Amino acid sequence: MKTFKALESVKTEQGNTTSIIEKSINDLPEGDLLIKVSYSSLNYKDALSASGSPGVTRNYPHTPGIDAVGIIEESADSSFQEGDKVIVTGYDLGMNTSGGFGQYIRVPSSWAIPLPDGLEEKDSMCLGTAGLTAGLSVHALDKHNAHNGFSGTNTIVTGSTGGVGSIALMLLSKLGSNVTAVTGKESEKELLLSLGASEVVSREDLAEMTRTPVGKSIWDFGVDVVSGNILTLLLASLKPGGAVACSGMVGGPSFESSIFPFILRGNALLGIDSVEISLEQKTQIWKNFASDWSLDLTNTVKEVNLEGLEAEISTILKGGQVGRVLVNLN
Repeated sequence: MKTFKALESVKTEQGNTTSIIEKSINDLPEGDLLIKVSYSSLNYKDALSASGSPGVTRNYPHTPGIDAVGIIEESADSSFQEGDKVIVTGYDLGMNTSGGFGQYIRVPSSWAIPLPDGLEEKDSMCLGTAGLTAGLSVHALDKHNAHNGFSGTNTIVTGSTGGVGSIALMLLSKLGSNVTAVTGKESEKELLLSLGASEVVSREDLAEMTRTPVGKSIWDFGVDVVSGNILTLLLASLKPGGAVACSGMVGGPSFESSIFPFILRGNALLGIDSVEISLEQKTQIWKNFASDWSLDLTNTVKEVNLEGLEAEISTILKGGQVGRVLVNLN
């Protein structure tokens, strides 16, 4: 029986440990598609799963990895053929279903979308769920703005050195917006400017620039992955009709706000879900990245193999990740 390499997390009395093991194809769950994984990527949720964080993965041993791109080797669905290249992100992949940190996955066909023309396998995982989330955020803001575009607008992106933040920053800049990047990593200012930021401010600077419950109108739109007090400040400093797309809670699951930004300025808070959205929505965002939204992510991506993942998991849990980590499974 065919075997393959995978990173496995095991729960012990001292906490979870990870190692690279040989697994059998028979160890994989039921599913319509057997996919040979070419690339995956490291997300914060993967690190939580690998470290045994409560509420992420129920049963161990487990192979994390919420992202995967690869080639179909077996298909029980006539919509997909052997040799087709597909992207799988979200749903239960890497959560409680063996994920993309293994050289093979088996999943329902309803989780997969064809890799769009114009997008290479490697590039799709340089984006991964982080890129999909950034794209969904920008799309939601554009829809809120009646699809009038971002040219000449002022936007703000929090957590801007992370995966979602850095890609949102690059995309908004490409679309013509003047982007303020918020970061807790002052050492990365030059990187953020090179990615397209018009200005870079610290969290402390942001607190000085804004006042709650409503202050000076500064930004048209925001992309927030932090929540907590940062989201409170963003909501208080939007221009009339502005909106914040929120997708993360690095700063905690709760934030404070009054009704004033919503009834005095007509502001909106847009929640972004990249896990359970329809395949049609995912497909559209991936097609955008394959065409009009094409980005050069070279300077924001670090490539590792399975053996290099443990160190990167530790880094992201400590809040030290900059940009994206691409996992090569070839």
